Amino acid sequence: MPTSVLDMSMSLDGYIADPNDYLGGEDGERLHHWSAPNGEPGQLSAPARQFADEIIATGAVLAGRRTAELMDHWGGDHHGVPIFVPSHRPPGPAARWGYPLVTYVADGIESAMAQAKAAAGDRNVLVHGAYTAQQALAAGVLDELQIHQIPVLLGGGHRLFDVLPSQIELEIIQVIDTPEATHIRYRVRQ
Repeated sequence: MPTSVLDMSMSLDGYIADPNDYLGGEDGERLHHWSAPNGEPGQLSAPARQFADEIIATGAVLAGRRTAELMDHWGGDHHGVPIFVPSHRPPGPAARWGYPLVTYVADGIESAMAQAKAAAGDRNVLVHGAYTAQQALAAGVLDELQIHQIPVLLGGGHRLFDVLPSQIELEIIQVIDTPEATHIRYRVRQ
């Protein structure tokens, strides 16, 4: 049975992007610096390689509309797997006609997750987006969170967990500590 996993880099003060939707810092990528050793883009650190392999092994993606549109739906191809976008509004032209792997789901987060899990088969569903993560947690359809905790305070921007319906208990199932980030994987207690 597939597991739904939110995978996000987050500043110590809880931000996943600055006010302009960049990932912080002068180059707009501060929250992803952990993945490249010595600041050399294109070369993955050992933990980054592990997480990249996990992402490539997923069977489907569930992404919020804002995230999907900011990423231009990953050009319609997020490592070759179906992309599901929960939204009450119809998709734009590119997602509607140019991206056959992108499916907009108008009947809620539960349906979007069910469709993503069905498409994933026995592989995991990769979840992107703060609002979508919050909705999935509220609906009880998010299974795990992989948070890359970055040692920086952005001081403002978009928070990962702005609105939650109630207290949600998590169980730590893995911690990988590096000088660039602490990678914590949680299971949502249902």
